[in-house]
Amino acid sequence: MLPEVDIEKVRRSLHTSVPLVIKLYSIPHETELYLERILEAFLVELGQEKLKDRLAYCMREIALNAQKANTKRVYFNEKKLDITHKDDYETGMQNFKEETLENINYYLQQQKEHGFYVKIVFQKKGNDFSICVKNNVEITKTEQIRVFDRIARARAFNSVEDAPATLIDNSEGAGLGIIIIVLMLKKIGLSEDCFDLDCRDGETHAILTIPFSEVHLEKLDMLIAEFGKEIDALPQFPENIVHLQKLISDPETDITDIARQISVDPSLTADLLKLVNSAQFMLPKKVDNIVEAVKLVGLRTLKNLLYSYGTQKIFFRKFSDIKWLWDHSYRTAFYAYTLAKNFKRKKDILDDAYVGGILHDLGQIIFTSIHPSRLAKINNFCKAKNIPTGMFERLSSGLNHADVGARIAEKWNFPKQLIAAIRFHHEPDLAPPEFRDIVNTVYLANAIANLEEKKINFEQIEPPILKEFGFEDENHIMEILGRMQKAFEQATSIH
Repeated sequence: MLPEVDIEKVRRSLHTSVPLVIKLYSIPHETELYLERILEAFLVELGQEKLKDRLAYCMREIALNAQKANTKRVYFNEKKLDITHKDDYETGMQNFKEETLENINYYLQQQKEHGFYVKIVFQKKGNDFSICVKNNVEITKTEQIRVFDRIARARAFNSVEDAPATLIDNSEGAGLGIIIIVLMLKKIGLSEDCFDLDCRDGETHAILTIPFSEVHLEKLDMLIAEFGKEIDALPQFPENIVHLQKLISDPETDITDIARQISVDPSLTADLLKLVNSAQFMLPKKVDNIVEAVKLVGLRTLKNLLYSYGTQKIFFRKFSDIKWLWDHSYRTAFYAYTLAKNFKRKKDILDDAYVGGILHDLGQIIFTSIHPSRLAKINNFCKAKNIPTGMFERLSSGLNHADVGARIAEKWNFPKQLIAAIRFHHEPDLAPPEFRDIVNTVYLANAIANLEEKKINFEQIEPPILKEFGFEDENHIMEILGRMQKAFEQATSIH
């Protein structure tokens, strides 16, 4: 019996652009069917279920080719042949297909013992959906040339029947599969450019990238624009916060004037003193004087504090309903600050990392806080514009929460680096280069918080960003997580 597909996990992957990774050592027929169900679940959520059969074939063919590449490594090792050597390669391939098929269970078991795996990675990035098949052996130049030769020559054909027998390689059996993948892509209006083959960090990556249809994108944009009207209906920042921001931005303003304005708001006063006396500043004694607090914190940090404080002020009525979201945000903020300080070692992003962590889920907050009457109004808009109900439901459940959050931040005139941290905290590679440090820090802090909450696993965190911060493997990141957990609990218990 096939396992049930975890739809919530699929939705979480789409909402956060975090990859869903399935790691295998062999791909029996039952596993193929399970992978197809996962693919179907993604496509249904994306409103692209009509692509299921064709994409399922492509995925299956690529995955089996990856398994075959692993089998080939075991076979060549046993024959004591060098797969990268031209003559050895030709010698080994003469009997590879026949001998491995006759004893396939043995070779599959050997693959597992040697640690040769296949990973199927489903991920939404921007307006694209990708299926990446990874196996932990690097494709040889001979193999890569063979694949790209078939792709290039398959361009001329519209059906399998058009392809001459010379394109089909009987020694490996991979030629026909590559041709059909190209033809399948053609049938859904895509070129072979949507298929890529690459080597990264000891793995071969075969990637299918599927852009959303223009119709789907147009309707999604209409829906987000309608949500944008609800964003426009949100109040501006509280007047005292706006006034404080102006004071801080004015170089002629005296610190005592800023401190006096803060003192007018007891809640803000308490928050500022709480921050200054937190473990973040590591002061030798408790500070209870506002003027001294402003001096110690600095004007930039104070201005950043106002963004998170003002946001909470606006959504305060809903605070009890989304306490879990604020708790996650503060944990992410603490982890982002720690990463920036101890791993990035960049003092100039410390404040932005902290506030970016607090505000990264601003879009989730508005989705959770939006009034039912407004949701009904948007639902009626969908019916009038013939936008599928499912698309509305997926958006209101947070599918594009990063984009919506960024739009709110723009409305409230947040600085560009914080807008970027909100918009790209699930898709850091799409961020403008000048904001990569802050975005990558908030992304990794959020990922670590989600890892701690068991919402994701280590395999779903972007390897290049782990490498950028010096995390070597899963054990290393779990060790650091343990330390940050302890530090966070100590910092919060003070209050």
